[in-house]
Amino acid sequence: MNGPEMLRILDSIARDRKVERSVLIADLEQAMVSAARKHFGSLDLEEFACSVDPLSGQIALKRHGEPVELNPQDLGRIAAQTFKQVMIQKFREDEQSSLYDRYHTRIGQILTGTAQRYERGGRLIVALDSGEGEMPRQEQIPGEQFSPGDRVRAMILDVKRDGSATRVLLSRAHTDFIKRLFEVEVPEVAERIIEVKAMAREPGQRTKIAVSSIDSRVDAVGACVGVRGSRIKNIVDELNGEKIDIVRWNESSQILIQNALKPAEVAEISLCFELGRATVVVRDDQLSLAIGKRGQNVRLAAKLTGWDVDILTPEEFTKGLETLSTTLQQVPEIDEQKVDRLAALGMISVFDIEEIGAEVLATELELPAEVAERAVQLASEQAKIVAEQQAREKEEAEKRRAEEQARLGSGDDLLGPEGAPDADSAAAAILGGSQASAAGDAAASQSGDGGREGSSSQDDLPGKSGESRAAEILGG
Repeated sequence: MNGPEMLRILDSIARDRKVERSVLIADLEQAMVSAARKHFGSLDLEEFACSVDPLSGQIALKRHGEPVELNPQDLGRIAAQTFKQVMIQKFREDEQSSLYDRYHTRIGQILTGTAQRYERGGRLIVALDSGEGEMPRQEQIPGEQFSPGDRVRAMILDVKRDGSATRVLLSRAHTDFIKRLFEVEVPEVAERIIEVKAMAREPGQRTKIAVSSIDSRVDAVGACVGVRGSRIKNIVDELNGEKIDIVRWNESSQILIQNALKPAEVAEISLCFELGRATVVVRDDQLSLAIGKRGQNVRLAAKLTGWDVDILTPEEFTKGLETLSTTLQQVPEIDEQKVDRLAALGMISVFDIEEIGAEVLATELELPAEVAERAVQLASEQAKIVAEQQAREKEEAEKRRAEEQARLGSGDDLLGPEGAPDADSAAAAILGGSQASAAGDAAASQSGDGGREGSSSQDDLPGKSGESRAAEILGG
């Protein structure tokens, strides 16, 4: 093989494997030295030296500084095999080093690859522009599946050296993946006009993101949503329908928590800085909305704001304050004014007093240590009673719910209050025959399942509903 042809091969390898040509030439020189030592049976590491002309490709081998006429074609079988093994090993090491250098500087960025296969443990292998990336199961969006050849958009989570190999770890479940998508879809975020202040995510389910604008002329939420939701729609489509709540950031914790719990309407918020807890009061009709499905809304709001959020109805909030007031006022040194002071500090239940302890209570209310200890002891005793009562109420509620489900499942839902049959069922049972059938037909027609709306059978009592017929037959 002549020099120019060898250089063309090296250029091709350098392009394919994204390795510098000069590095490959250095590998070739080292491989030639190893082959020469094997050919002459030398153990001296400094005996041979080799240089390759980067322009002509000519190989110059020296032994103890003197030129040696030895071409690769003149090597014996063992020396040639050594040359080949060293070249392959060096090329692979250089390729992995180049892969590490290329992707290590891109950690946190989004790239696009092609799904190849799933390996044991659910790990997804993705073909990148050079090399491969892997996405562990915990970094995948739950329920998401890719077929070979599918486009995969992911964030570079980390790049690791595992021996001589390089592992490029990818993620679609990381919170920052959402942030990078906003940077791609919303120019104002990429230009830092809009700043992403906080994020909370449950991959595949829901994400809350708090944003603010440094330019008063730019509406942070509106810019992220886009015209008719165009920008946010692209992100949601990329995430296969994952819900995204865009929250307006505010330096006030109370306003931020209120924004984070939307779409629920908040009536009142009480912050306890000692416990890092926010007690949020909402109306009964807003309770389920504030908590969210399986507690998701309040859980994400807590992660977003950094506060431990408790949701209470007005009745529960008032009851907790009354219990706290009654308990603490058993101590002569604590009056209603001191209880109000605790409530203003966000301590609104006996559980809070038990948790903060006597030292904080003594400091906040300026009480002697022994008085504070007595107050905390009373609060702890009352907390046990309240906890037992709440456990019983929860157990009874679950029992009632189970009985209701069982009743509905067995068909007992035809029974009205106190087990009495409803009017239509009573009429059908007493009339019997064609009249019972007519009553059923009339009921079906009213529900839209039994022919033309408002139609009735010839056996129906004209102008009278099932309730009226039942009343007449049963005697009023």
